[in-house]
Amino acid sequence: MAALRFPPDRGAYIRTNAWVAAAAMAGAMAVLWAMGYAHVWTGAVAGLAAIGVRAWYLASEELAVVWELEGGTLTGPGGRQVALSQIETVRKMGSFVQLVTRTGDKHLIKYQADPAATAAAIERAAA
Repeated sequence: MAALRFPPDRGAYIRTNAWVAAAAMAGAMAVLWAMGYAHVWTGAVAGLAAIGVRAWYLASEELAVVWELEGGTLTGPGGRQVALSQIETVRKMGSFVQLVTRTGDKHLIKYQADPAATAAAIERAAA
């Protein structure tokens, strides 16, 4: 059987960062409002700029990370290996899939176009 690959999706990356930017914008505006600052709108600009620059800077790195499932083992970035027999929990978190092992180690498969399908594929392989 060929290895299953779980590459990140550029659209999911953009959507996820757009949500984070919206939260940062609202949070920064709330802080400025609570401080009594007259120009609350600058929080929105700062939040958008901060997350936009971060997303642009990390895109090439984050979009290069591919997890592979082959022979009962998930292999990820930096040589991470997770035996399917050691996976206790697989959960979907936005565009991410979180794996929790029996020893408590946690791994994220980030920016999946269909995180439910990714989680289901891993659960099927582990069963």
